[in-house]
Amino acid sequence: MTTLPYVGVDGGGTHARAVVVDEKGRVLARRVGPAGLVDPRDPGSAAAAVARLVRDALRDAGASSAAALCCGLAGAGRPHEREAVRIALTLEHIAELVVVVGDAEAAMADAFPDGPGVLVVAGTGSIAWARAADGATVRVGGWGQLLGDEGSGYDIGIGGLRAVARAADERTGPTALTAVLLSALGLNATDELIAWAASASKAQIAALAPSVLSCAERGDEAAAAVRDSAVTAIAELAATAARRCGAESPTIALTGGLLVSGALRQDVANVIRLSVSGARFTDRAVDAALGAARIARNS
Repeated sequence: MTTLPYVGVDGGGTHARAVVVDEKGRVLARRVGPAGLVDPRDPGSAAAAVARLVRDALRDAGASSAAALCCGLAGAGRPHEREAVRIALTLEHIAELVVVVGDAEAAMADAFPDGPGVLVVAGTGSIAWARAADGATVRVGGWGQLLGDEGSGYDIGIGGLRAVARAADERTGPTALTAVLLSALGLNATDELIAWAASASKAQIAALAPSVLSCAERGDEAAAAVRDSAVTAIAELAATAARRCGAESPTIALTGGLLVSGALRQDVANVIRLSVSGARFTDRAVDAALGAARIARNS
């Protein structure tokens, strides 16, 4: 009898990634799909998109269902959201067992599968996780776009838009962000930003982050202030998580769209070193989908 595979899903605010593995963890197939962000007001709505992605990945692997599916989804860090998504996915009949965790928890399973460490995720949203030597875990951030997500792509995008609004009022001097963001959005005047922002999704606002960071690199003062605030906020997540789990000279993994590579990653690492004694950084890329698959195999 053919052994059913295992599936892990990394559902971020921009894209969701699925990986199918066999019982030994060997990768059989990968798929990328639309965002796997969980809306706290309707957590079960994420299940349909995730189910389609999983079915496509299973088909690529030559299977119709999985022994176990673990979904690490942005916005599913609280028990209520996780259970609602789990029930909805169970009703899709794509796996004999469904486990739902937060996206950072899935990333943690890949970054530090067995030992202590600090994981910092900054993509569309932001969060930090830490595991102490005794196995106890600590979560910092992950409060969503209204209460948290400091230093995230969403936070940077909003910061850029607010800088444009302040410049339009002449509360500050002119900023290159005005022309850059209006062009990126296909708008003609700053007043049009009001209607655009009112209907924009979290992912759409986060998509402005690269433009803001590019302006910062070119020396725009307003954009540089947004970038510096983000760097400080991300470093604070890491330092707080390390302190709360009692980590000494911790190993830290930086991941998420903003921290995979580039100047922002280096800036964040430099600030963390100033506040976390003996901090060391892992250069290995974190694969949250594989982390979720690991959880599925161990469930």
